[in-house]
Amino acid sequence: MRVEHDVGKAAFLDGLRTLRVAVDDLDDQQLLAPSRCRGWSAVDLLVHVHLGLQEMLLGVVTPAAGAPDTDAAGYWRTLPPPTGADGVSHVRFVRLMASAYRVPTSAVGHLRETAEALAHAAGSLPEGVVAFQGHALTTGDFFATWAVELAVHHLDLGAELVLPPPAPAALTLARDTVEALAGATSPWDDLTTVLVGTGRQRPDERQAAEAAALADRLPVLG
Repeated sequence: MRVEHDVGKAAFLDGLRTLRVAVDDLDDQQLLAPSRCRGWSAVDLLVHVHLGLQEMLLGVVTPAAGAPDTDAAGYWRTLPPPTGADGVSHVRFVRLMASAYRVPTSAVGHLRETAEALAHAAGSLPEGVVAFQGHALTTGDFFATWAVELAVHHLDLGAELVLPPPAPAALTLARDTVEALAGATSPWDDLTTVLVGTGRQRPDERQAAEAAALADRLPVLG
């Protein structure tokens, strides 16, 4: 699954901007609401996103020496979700980081600063190949993976909170990624495809019948 530079960049920047708008006005009590990620509140999840965006900044400024070795879908195959003790350790690590902020809204302010810097750097990144997490990706695929990350975690914030939806372009890329990893086309809308494809929602009987064998292949993203 290859994504053109301008398509990936636009989806990422829209996803980042939409997430920021969605969380900017949340108060401390709202940020303590549970997310769809087991063990994390909304503020915990945003700290996880912030850590990822900081790591993404390294990719933006690190050109790769060779050709790309994976694409926007293949990237996710190399990152199995943490399980067992490793998964619990990561959950606890992020929670401890979130607890270091005096109040939850301070974490949002910190995230905002990084997001602004990243948006500026990403907007200036020329088309090419970047090195990230041991891989070489085209800039379009690199941006696409993060558009997917932002769309999924935007949805994760909506376990109890009522928020505007993720950026449509980012959500569409998330759907495309689910379909590419599953090797089949989903009959559902983008939202359902992403929620089921990432294990956030189980298909009901009607949805399972509509999807036939596809439902048995999901989830494909953690």
